[in-house]
Amino acid sequence: MTTNLLADKKLLITGVLMDSSIAFHVARIAQEQGAEVVLTSFGRTMRITQTIAKRLPTTPPVVELDVTNDDHLAALADNVREHLPHLDGVLHSIGFAPPGAFTFMDGTWDDVSTALHTSAYSLKGLAQGALPLMSEGGSVVGLTFDAKFAWPVYDWMGVAKAAFESTNRYLARDLGRSHKVRCNLVAAGPIRTTAAKSIPGFEAFENTWDTRAPLGWDVNNAEPAALACVALLSDLFPATTGEIVHVDGGVHVMGQ
Repeated sequence: MTTNLLADKKLLITGVLMDSSIAFHVARIAQEQGAEVVLTSFGRTMRITQTIAKRLPTTPPVVELDVTNDDHLAALADNVREHLPHLDGVLHSIGFAPPGAFTFMDGTWDDVSTALHTSAYSLKGLAQGALPLMSEGGSVVGLTFDAKFAWPVYDWMGVAKAAFESTNRYLARDLGRSHKVRCNLVAAGPIRTTAAKSIPGFEAFENTWDTRAPLGWDVNNAEPAALACVALLSDLFPATTGEIVHVDGGVHVMGQ
């Protein structure tokens, strides 16, 4: 790998809850490639993130951020500024839906609105909250699960991911014109993460993905998706925005 790919970059990374998560590996590789990193967390998970952060090459600060809390978003730039003078990149690795959202016909609006707010609208909220610190040519990267299909068990979370992908396109339009900021997504195959464990029946993906992927797939290896995120956070793609990069072993090109 090219060394110092992110030399002197300042990054804000959300979603570090386990050392098996994509976000953790993005933070690890980013530090190894020369970046300074700040993590976010909130509430009861703050202590978990602070503990996991100690497993990174350099222990980064953790600022409070609940992406559904307008006060937190309004204070984000000031809180990050205590640790970093500016931001060159932001990773959105956040998703949540109540259990009721995973049964499509029975999902209530309360279930669905929670999923949409946390898993889709939050991309706009996070980008807007970080924007006062974002440098020209900066990068916003989000993690999705390919929303072109009606997946088993994913249900309203699949709808939220479709909204998430659309949100990315509109952000790419507006932030590109106003601040020359790029906005892209990585569509990762299934990884055994905290988010995955909250999805009833997620093993339906885990048990079949490897056999369908031309390149094979390891549900325990988050590094391939993390490497794609790091590449998009770097300067290697200066004219790429509104894009979805698939890191799924090739399943997205295969027929059923």
